[in-house]
Amino acid sequence: MASAAPRAADHHRAASACQTFTMERQSSVRCEGLRFPEGPRWHEGRLVFSDMHDERVLAMDHDGRVETVVEVPRRPSGLGWDPQGRMLVVSMIDRRLLRMEPATGELGVLADLGAFATGHCNDMVVDAEGRAYVGNFGFDIDTPPLLPVTTCIVRVDPDGSVSVAADEIRFPNGTVITPDGRTLVVGESFGGCLTAFDVAPDGSLSERRIWAQLDGAVPDGICLDAEGAIWSACPISGRVLRVREGGEVTDVVHVERNGAFACMLGGPDRTTLHVCTADSSNPADTDTRRGAIETCEVTVPGAGLP
Repeated sequence: MASAAPRAADHHRAASACQTFTMERQSSVRCEGLRFPEGPRWHEGRLVFSDMHDERVLAMDHDGRVETVVEVPRRPSGLGWDPQGRMLVVSMIDRRLLRMEPATGELGVLADLGAFATGHCNDMVVDAEGRAYVGNFGFDIDTPPLLPVTTCIVRVDPDGSVSVAADEIRFPNGTVITPDGRTLVVGESFGGCLTAFDVAPDGSLSERRIWAQLDGAVPDGICLDAEGAIWSACPISGRVLRVREGGEVTDVVHVERNGAFACMLGGPDRTTLHVCTADSSNPADTDTRRGAIETCEVTVPGAGLP
């Protein structure tokens, strides 16, 4: 749980590293009573997201009405859809990628990631061809490492085959793909940076490079806008940063809860920034149901995937 002191310190360090903020806003709560919302996606006019600790995928319309899409007993995280419209869901604890059949609502296993993931599976992006890029913690969350560890991003092809897309990633988290499908950017939470890769026609990743270094900020869930900037949730400071390639921070949204864990641009014009917030990410602390979806209107609409 972030206190006022680390929030102020984090704000100061990020300001020094990323130049001067040009716009600051405050979000407001649109939906509350959640345990721990994560992995938000704008899909078919609704915000679809995982309430991770409540083991459900939920959907919220633009007026804030929420319904359950499907229950995922081993904790849902990243979400996406294949070209056939079937929802893909990361099942964290058993390290599997699930696929839901629209006609029945039943979940089946598309791929077992256990041979590759060295920690709970986490966020994901699905490209236009239906290939899923899935991150994982890289360590046992109950016995965190004394020193930073690295792990891989796993690629799951539409036929369920699994391969390593990129390795030596410092806690891969939110991931986006540009509208032309040629660039993938992932937030490295333990690296304090956004890292880019070129995407080949066969889905392989190459030409790794730092897209933006965010000293003093921890990137978590991210989304892309139509000007090529990335919104990054920062859980330790209760803020969401809009970042340009190279590290310039142009906008900051402050949230009402202690932590901002993921974000997504949606709404009728895709200019509503939806933020998944909570006071803590520890499952033992989320029974209080302080998790929320907060929103803020911005000027540049969303683009790319997810």
